[in-house]
Formats: sequence, C-alpha cells, structure tokens
Amino acid sequence: MDVQQLFTILKKEAECPLCLETVKNPKTLPCLHSFCLECLDKLANFARKQLQTSIKCPVCQASFPIPDSDTFANFPSSFHLNRLVDVLALEDGTVQVQKCNTCDENNPATSYCFVCQSFMCASCFQSHQRFKVTRGHRTVLIDKLKAQDVQELILRPVMCSQPYHEDQPIELYCEDCKVPICLRCSVMRHNRHLLTDMQKAAQEQKMQMVEAVAKVRAEILVYENEIKKQTEFKNKNITGIMDAEKKMTESVEELISDLREYEKQLKHKFRDIYEAEQKQHATRLENLELFITQLKASVERGQGILERNIGAEILQTSHAILGRSKELLNARKPDLYKSPNLYHLFEKNLHLLGQVIVTKTDSSMCLAECDVSGSGRGEEWNIVIVNRDSEGFQCYQQEDQIKVDILTPEGDHQETVLKDSKDGKYTVTYTPQCVGEHRLEIQVNGQSLTGSPYVGQVGERHYRFASKFGSRGKGTGEFDGIYDIAVSDKTGTIAVADVGNKRIQLFSSDGKLQREIMLDDTPSSVEFTHSGDLLTLLPVSNDKLHLFSEEGEFIKHINDQHLKEPQHLSIARDGCLIITDQGNNGVKVLSPDGIVLLLSFIAPNCDKYPECAVYHLDKFYVSYPGAHCIKVFDKRGVYLHNICCKGSNDGQSDCPVGLVIDEYNQLIVCDGDNQRLQLFSLSGTFLSKLQGEYFNNSYPWYAALNNNGTLFVADRLGKCIVTLKRKLF
Repeated sequence: MDVQQLFTILKKEAECPLCLETVKNPKTLPCLHSFCLECLDKLANFARKQLQTSIKCPVCQASFPIPDSDTFANFPSSFHLNRLVDVLALEDGTVQVQKCNTCDENNPATSYCFVCQSFMCASCFQSHQRFKVTRGHRTVLIDKLKAQDVQELILRPVMCSQPYHEDQPIELYCEDCKVPICLRCSVMRHNRHLLTDMQKAAQEQKMQMVEAVAKVRAEILVYENEIKKQTEFKNKNITGIMDAEKKMTESVEELISDLREYEKQLKHKFRDIYEAEQKQHATRLENLELFITQLKASVERGQGILERNIGAEILQTSHAILGRSKELLNARKPDLYKSPNLYHLFEKNLHLLGQVIVTKTDSSMCLAECDVSGSGRGEEWNIVIVNRDSEGFQCYQQEDQIKVDILTPEGDHQETVLKDSKDGKYTVTYTPQCVGEHRLEIQVNGQSLTGSPYVGQVGERHYRFASKFGSRGKGTGEFDGIYDIAVSDKTGTIAVADVGNKRIQLFSSDGKLQREIMLDDTPSSVEFTHSGDLLTLLPVSNDKLHLFSEEGEFIKHINDQHLKEPQHLSIARDGCLIITDQGNNGVKVLSPDGIVLLLSFIAPNCDKYPECAVYHLDKFYVSYPGAHCIKVFDKRGVYLHNICCKGSNDGQSDCPVGLVIDEYNQLIVCDGDNQRLQLFSLSGTFLSKLQGEYFNNSYPWYAALNNNGTLFVADRLGKCIVTLKRKLF
C-alpha cells in the first residue's frame, strides 16, 4: 500500500460521522463513538430547542442525557483520533501542527527521527546529520513519508504533555492520581505517590478489557442467532400466510359466482394480517439489529484499542470500555415475535347445503346452568351447557352443534368461546363491559333451550362510604398534612406519608395504628414493593429513596443519580419504579433496584409539572394539577391524549392529583379543588363521581386500593383517611 492510499484510509477513519470532515477536538460519548466537540454541542442545542433532555448517538442511536453545562467539552478526548489528526496534518501542507522538539525556536518540523523519537526543523536536522553520535539514526523527511513511516508515527511512544517535559516519554503510572506520567513528573509532582510501570498497569487493564470484549463478542453471536431465528419465523409466517391464501383461492374458485365477494373480503383480510405480521417482524428485527449495532460498535472500539496496545490509550479508555460493555451486557434483550398460526377453513357443504346431524342428544332435554342476575360490569359470567338424551341422561355426541349468542343493550352480538369437555358439558365465559340488560340465546343443534333467551341485568359497582380514621394533630395516629398513601398487597398494611410530622405511620386495614417510622426529612411519597418492603421518597434529602422493612427497620438507600426533584413514586407490576420529577417536568422509569434509567419522557408543549404517574395495560396515566388534566402516554412514553379539562362539571377537573386504577379498569382521579373523586374508563369516558358528605371541607389528595377492592382516600389537609367499599347498583 502506498502512502497516499494509507492517508486516504486514515482520513476516512478520522472522519466525524456528523460533519463528514476530519474530526476537530474529538470527544467520545459513553457508547464509544467520537465526534467533533462543535458537532456534539450543535446536536445538543437542537435537542434542547425540541424540549428534549437527551440526545441519541447518530451512529448507534444510544441515548444519553445532555450535560447540565450544555457542552460536551468535559467528555473524554479520543487518544487514537488525536493521533490520527496529528499525522494527517503532516500530509496537509497548509496546516503545520508539529513543531521542532529539539530547539527552542518553535520552528515547523520538517523531519522525524525514529531513534530520538522527536520532530526536527531543517536546521536541527542538518546538525543531527553532522553529529557522529546521531548521524546513523533512522530519520525521514516529512514530505517523503512512506506508508510504513506513517504507521510507526501513529504508534510512536507517548511523550509527556507537561511544560518542559515534552522530551520525556511516559513510562510510569501513578496509582494515587490514576494518570500516566514521565520520570520528571514522578519527582516533581508525584513524589511519594505509589508508582507502577506503565506497561504493567496497562497490562492489568488490558486483561479486563480482553475479558469484557470477549463477553460482548459472545453476546453478538447470541443476537445473530436471534436474528436468524426471527428471520426464520418471518419466512415461515410468510409461507403459512401465502399457503393459506392459495388454499382459500383454490376453494373459492370451485364455487359459483356468488362466492367471489367472499373471496375478495378474505383476500383483504389476509393482506391486513400479512402487513400486521410483517410490521411486527420488522419491528423486532429493527430492535435486534439496532442492539447488535451497539454491541459491534463496542467490540470494534475495544478491539481497536487492544490491537494498538498503547498503554496510555488503554488506561485512558478502559473505564469507558468496561462501563459500556457492562451496560450492554445488562441491557434488557428485545423479545422475539412468534407469529400466530393461520388457517383457512372451508366447509362448502355446511355453508351452502346445510347439515344433517344424527345424534342421541334431545335438545328439549338439554339445560343451561347460568346465573347472570345481579352481576357487575367487568365481572365474569360462567355458563355451563349440559346435553342430555331423551331419557334425561347426560350424553356426548361429537356431531352436536352448540351456539351461544349474547346481545348487549346496544344490540351488538358478542363473540363467545366454547370449551368442550368431551363429556356432554360445554362451558362459555363472558365478561360484560357495559351496564344494562343482556340477552343470552343458547341453541343445541339449532333448537333453543327451554328458558332461552336468558336475561341478565348488569349493574355498576360504585364506591360508598364505609368508615374513616385519624384526625389532624401531632400525636400518634394523627396527621399534619398527608402527601401520599399506599397499601401492601402482601399484608394489607396501610402506609401514610405524614409530612408535617416527618414520619410514616403504618395502620392495619381497619385503621388501627401499628407503628411509626420517624424520618429526618419530609416524605413526599410512599409505596410498598412486591416483597412487602416500604419504599419512601425524600425529595430534599441527599439520598432520596429509602427502603424500610414493613416492621420499620431501615434497609438501605437506593441509588438516585437519575433524579433531580422527584415528587411521587409508584411501582409497576414488573417492579419498575415510576417517578415524577419536577426537576425537568418529566416522568422517569427506573429498574427495580433504582440503578438503570429505562425510560424518561415529558409531555409535549406543556410547562406544568407532573404529580402522579401510574402504569396499566401498556399505558402511563399522569396527572398534571397545573394543567387540570390527566395525560396518557404509551409504553414508550409517546403522548397519546388528555383525559378531562379544567372545570367543575362531570368529566372536568380542577387540580387533579392522585390516580389509582381498580380491578375493573376504572381510573379513579382525586379531583382536589372540586372536593371529589371521579371515575373514568381507561379511554377517558366519564363514568361516575363521589362528592359531598365525607368529602365536604376536605381535599382528596391521594388514594390506594387493597386486594379486597376497598378504597382508602387521604385528605391532604391531614384530617383523616376515608374508607370506601364497592357496592352494586
């Protein structure tokens, strides 16, 4: 390879992925990709204008928070890229970066001595050639560099950057300061520090990097196998869909012309299924390929450092390489999407000519066991059909045809699933989603059962006042401002964040005080973990998340580096922590141990802070008291729509705060300034409200449910806890 080809390759390697020019002042992101400092700062400024708090790496799409200083100047510089920039400058006659290292004239360098490891100006080069001791050294003129010379320049020993030490090679490593140094530095700046040979220190770090890179490389193989499997699933799915479509088409074309419309409709359905399935596969493949890109980038960066084997570079980058490797290895792996099986069933004789059934079953003797009276919306019906013969004995015939049709109050026919026990019994389950009269028609072999249609009245279960406990004050069992309430799924214990008294009080489900936990700060939120421990949020404390046992014993602080001004805490079904953060008006989702930031999002075009966030059925529901609404986001944090707006009418709110979702998928909103609770469907439809009586002169702030469906509502003013039980109306 000639020198021009080598310089072309080096220029490509030193190219900034953003501006596509030779990188200037290269800075390296935690994902190990490097860019010009100016390019990174421009990217951050653009993200800020879009009300974003993070940027994505333009190469691997890994997300990183924007520094508080709005500049990446403090991020690590790329050792290798700085070397490349220096060497590339030697080819560019218009740029003179290297100066003479031999004299004090600061003249431009015109040559380099590989023995002395220094650049020389023209005058020093002539002297260097005259002296007997140096005339035999291997020197090269910069304008006559060869490819091998360039490679050796890139790998030349690292010299000290301290003033007056520029001629001293870096040979030592200060264990106290964690920096590589020269011999003079060891005497002048690092006297009495613990010093190690640089190569020895680098070798120790190199071994760790080798292990980390090997693990990431193994992970790449795993993901490549996953991609292969996903592709196989995709191809199998395509084959299945196409085969089923072909079979359907062949069957349809055997029929007479009035089935052509049937064929057309089914083709549309297959196309919809095909597109939906391919979208699912494409999404999974995109996620897998994106993650493997990040893995390969980490390996490529680490492998390059290992191959160059420069101690200073290894020491400078080992922390980043190890950290990035650990982050990638601990990341949640994208799941595979396995397509459902697809079949086309065609029964020509049944649909066109009817069916003759020869059976011992006597439809007039069959009966249905179902109790559909007095049920509530969202409560499951269980209907059992028993086939009997003419003598009244239970019997089973495979040819029997059972049909169950449910008609809603709106006149819609509901599909049902029939479970055949193969003994003459058939079971149907159905969950009504609306209130009112439902009609249940049951037929056996085309004949309606005696008593059919059955009529079931579906009601609404409302919450009604049951009891209350507590009062305002400083004593035990009294409150001075309640900021949150939580109920343990494990024991039913009720935890109350008693702000003014700087404590958490624990009560039994009937309101009897069990114990109190005294704190050094005011708790803004409490929540029970799935294991029964108590997690509390102390916004102005240095360690904001504190974990206690239910007996009140302190367990530990939880890492809270991702939190600025946290306000409220909830825990999802998978144990992840959902925290509203007033520091950036956003919602943050942390891993159960609080270490990894899994998701962070804010409401677009909204400068109000979020108060409470809960997660249910792949959606986030977040209250914004200042905006007088509930905002709904999907599982990725993408804004979907609002629920309610400012006002006092049904379906409107004034300073909504606490949110809780019951087992019937009703969203319960603490509508503070309107002194009431409102119940909505998850889509935002107003259902009912609880107002007056026990909420007069109170401020419903937060609420919690126990496993029995009992609702506990906390008055922020600290007067009491109101207990509500569900009743059918």
